[in-house]
Amino acid sequence: MTTKHRVETPLAPPPRPQFSQGVRKGPVLQTAGQVGVDPATGAFADDLQGQTLLALQNVNAVLEAGGATFDDVVMVRVYLRAGGDFDVMNDVYDQFVPPRCHSGILPARTTVATEFASTEILVEIDALAVLGE
Repeated sequence: MTTKHRVETPLAPPPRPQFSQGVRKGPVLQTAGQVGVDPATGAFADDLQGQTLLALQNVNAVLEAGGATFDDVVMVRVYLRAGGDFDVMNDVYDQFVPPRCHSGILPARTTVATEFASTEILVEIDALAVLGE
């Protein structure tokens, strides 16, 4: 039986006590949803563009801590405060994710608009990676 391992890194914001930054079991690594917070300062970026970039950087940090890269990601989920923010988020996503997928195969993705518990959060992103074949 494969053991489950918590994935942690100081390069992403610390998780709340109820969850881990990421969990790896065998070749599967799931990141927790990451928001647009600077892990060094704990401050949110001021706008959606900045929050999207920080969220993606935080996802990337958790992936790397778990031994993965965006080339290993098979699914990304994006949660937006407002559906009208899709184009702004997508512009940042396009600049960040495709250059990290050296195989040329991009992850599948779902994007939904939702409410967040905190009014500061404009976007939350998580990723599912499968390592090795």
